[in-house]
Amino acid sequence: MTVILTPTGEHEVAARDGLWMSAVDAERITGWTLKPEGMCLAERCVPLPASAVKDADVDVEAFWRKLGAPVVGSDEGDVWVLGAPADERNAALEGLQAPDFTLPDIDGVQRSLSQLRGKKVFVATWASW
Repeated sequence: MTVILTPTGEHEVAARDGLWMSAVDAERITGWTLKPEGMCLAERCVPLPASAVKDADVDVEAFWRKLGAPVVGSDEGDVWVLGAPADERNAALEGLQAPDFTLPDIDGVQRSLSQLRGKKVFVATWASW
């Protein structure tokens, strides 16, 4: 089994030769559907080269690169990351508004970021890894 990490979650799939997988698995992981015109999401379709489609299988790595999105795999090929395309990342940054979350303040009182809208807020994070 191959583990694929996407912005929406972690998925396990039977992939081979990189990220070749069934069109059904590709749709489950990416949300894009294989159609005769290419990989489609609603009305948007991305044509694929003939070398990226074989029978009912699709090369998700080739497709993801065609989207202009980052894709990277482990040396063993058992873990892959499909990053968000640049247009999605840019759209998220355009608003310059952090998503709402709730954490305890220094006194242990639960505070939501939305309660502090309009005020200057300093958020410091740290991770041990």
